[in-house]
Amino acid sequence: MDTAKGAGAALLSTHVPTQLAAGAAAILGHVFSPWARFRGGRGVATSLGVFLAILPVPALLALGVWILLFLTTRRVSVGSLGAAIAYPFLVAWRAPHGPYRTAYLIAGALVAALVVVRHIPNIRRLIAGTEGRTSFGPKGAKP
Repeated sequence: MDTAKGAGAALLSTHVPTQLAAGAAAILGHVFSPWARFRGGRGVATSLGVFLAILPVPALLALGVWILLFLTTRRVSVGSLGAAIAYPFLVAWRAPHGPYRTAYLIAGALVAALVVVRHIPNIRRLIAGTEGRTSFGPKGAKP
């Protein structure tokens, strides 16, 4: 649903600046939700939706990074951090050359920075070795 929310916001317009503004509003509204006392989520899925609507190729490549890192480490946070950090580079590599290229790069970098900042508690747990893993087995099985 968060991915659909981001895509829906970005698809409200075909004008790139409006898409970026609506996407930013969706991401910030998710991360700093007034319904959750301004302590919302990390913004990863909503950002994916925004960028799938605006720049699908770099977004799909970032999703591939997320999947690879998640399957390798079984940690959602590692996949999210890796995808966020990779995204601005993927935009630089695959975004179309044109009048909005710089805006795409800036938006990608700002969203990546936001995702990393929102993951600071996860980063601390990763460093401490206490970040949980996702188990695919029966409940209670050790990953």
